[in-house]
Amino acid sequence: MNNYKNYKIFFLVLSIMGVLFSGYMSSLKWFSNTCAFGETCPYFLGFPACYVGFILFFTLFIFSIIFLFGKWNNKSIASSLFLLSLLGVLFAGYFSIGELPLLLQQGFSAYLLGLPTCVLGAIFFIIIFIASIIFKNKLNRI
Repeated sequence: MNNYKNYKIFFLVLSIMGVLFSGYMSSLKWFSNTCAFGETCPYFLGFPACYVGFILFFTLFIFSIIFLFGKWNNKSIASSLFLLSLLGVLFAGYFSIGELPLLLQQGFSAYLLGLPTCVLGAIFFIIIFIASIIFKNKLNRI
């Protein structure tokens, strides 16, 4: 049976990248009370949005590890990755909308990384979301 090695590696690598990215921003906020890259710090339910992003990416990482070691059936993993990444797309997408006026007014030079960190996080979530759709469709064809 196909062990889906490429999917396992893909989800693991992208979730690690998300954990590192959001973890850096979260730790900077936690230890210095400043936001990374000189950006604004949006809040969600009283917590910095980067904390919630970190939790979402870390949860994706945990599911990627479970997938890597085959501890759950593939359809459950696919559904979990799909739902978590969809939640991440909606979450980061919501906060990205607030950054659009400055981006449109000042262009890519308004942000140290060229795009707001919320947009960068949304891009990670979108890539994982699309891959989870492809993976779910592959499983459904079997």
